[in-house]
Amino acid sequence: MLRTALYDIHQRLGARLIDFGGWEMPVMYRGIQEEHLHTRTASSVFDVSHMGRLLISGVDAEGFLQHVCTRNIAKLKVGRCGYSHVCNEQGGILDDIIVSRYETYFLVVCNASNREKIVAHFRRHAEGRRLTLDDLTMQTVMLAIQGPATMTLFRENMPIKLGEIARYGFITGSYMGTNYSIFRTGYTGEDGVEIVFPATFAGLVWDYLTQDRGAGQVSIRPAGLGARDTLRLEAAMPLYGHELHERIDPISAGCKWCVDLTKDFLGAEALRRIDAEGPRQKLVGLVVEGRRIARQGSRLLAGGREVGEVTSGTLSPTLEKSIAMGFVESAQAAPGTPLTVDLRGVQASCSVVPLPFYKRPE
Repeated sequence: MLRTALYDIHQRLGARLIDFGGWEMPVMYRGIQEEHLHTRTASSVFDVSHMGRLLISGVDAEGFLQHVCTRNIAKLKVGRCGYSHVCNEQGGILDDIIVSRYETYFLVVCNASNREKIVAHFRRHAEGRRLTLDDLTMQTVMLAIQGPATMTLFRENMPIKLGEIARYGFITGSYMGTNYSIFRTGYTGEDGVEIVFPATFAGLVWDYLTQDRGAGQVSIRPAGLGARDTLRLEAAMPLYGHELHERIDPISAGCKWCVDLTKDFLGAEALRRIDAEGPRQKLVGLVVEGRRIARQGSRLLAGGREVGEVTSGTLSPTLEKSIAMGFVESAQAAPGTPLTVDLRGVQASCSVVPLPFYKRPE
């Protein structure tokens, strides 16, 4: 398995390590619920260096990204990030990505498990175009610092000027000869930033971020992928391999907002057809009675007939109820629709609810 530059620190902290997309990653340090709640109330740092970071430059870079991305990249201004899908010709989702526009190049962040697939897909469709694709994943580190205290902590304690970064914006700079990018994005439903910088400084930055700031002071604590998953599920953010995959299209997944059907791109024709006819299935939120968790693959029933299946489920630490997302037939997708979920032979009542389950206070 691959390891990030922070592997030794994760071991030192006693993290429980698991295989995630071919990387040996920390699923938790102190406990998923504790890490989840600290993120919701203070600030946590996640090592997300396993995610792919691809630099695309050259005169044809924008046109290439227009071709492979569902989003209209031409509308993306310098200093801005945009969420997009990469689809096959049938409209199936190959990956969901974040594209950031710099002065002279673009940075694409993709999922760890899809990095090799996306690099191969990009190289195949880049043939004949004047561009360069550099995979910076192993040379850099990416940290996500998330939680309501994050921006205040950064402005008061970091040796760099953060300034005002709008949501889905980013800044670049250099500190002691080290280049960095700070993005105001995230995958938890909370405010925060993600930092990309050279891997050689991984331990130094991690230790600085997580230092004890004294009695009565908020400290940034490490959190693992377990809490990251429960946080993103409460915020109804899709996860590749669960809500998103090659057999699902962006419209059925409720992500039409990241698709520009007025431009041509890979899968556009298929998506226009799905949009015109209406999707046969839709992604919905579910609240399950009781405290049992509806796991991925659990069947969803209406009147004893199977109408869909669960894609993700958890016992929400914030809401203290069993929540899930899943795909159901479009006729069963309206909020308030009563359904039954098959939990390994035990039938539990559930109902369709609006998404997201959790929305941070403004």
